[in-house]
Amino acid sequence: MILLQMNFGYPKEAMGDALTENGRGLAESINQEPGFISKVWIENAETEESGGIYMFDTLENAQNYAKMHVERAKSIGATNIEIKYFNVNEPLSKLNRGI
Repeated sequence: MILLQMNFGYPKEAMGDALTENGRGLAESINQEPGFISKVWIENAETEESGGIYMFDTLENAQNYAKMHVERAKSIGATNIEIKYFNVNEPLSKLNRGI
């Protein structure tokens, strides 16, 4: 299992209730991505940062999604996009209800 962390600059006006209202279609489309397991949506209006913590079944699926989503995020105003990949220690994560 692979954790994809994606953070980017995003205007605070587009977060919170606005993101909840406008992001439903995006959220539903993410569910259809190959190898997708889950996503936690993250935002910090004070620092104007947003993004997500994703779980994918393989590094290849995570990388393919990230490549596509970077372009999509740029098209809606995201800046300074950062991407990191991590292997998940599944036994310890299960012990702490992480997966």
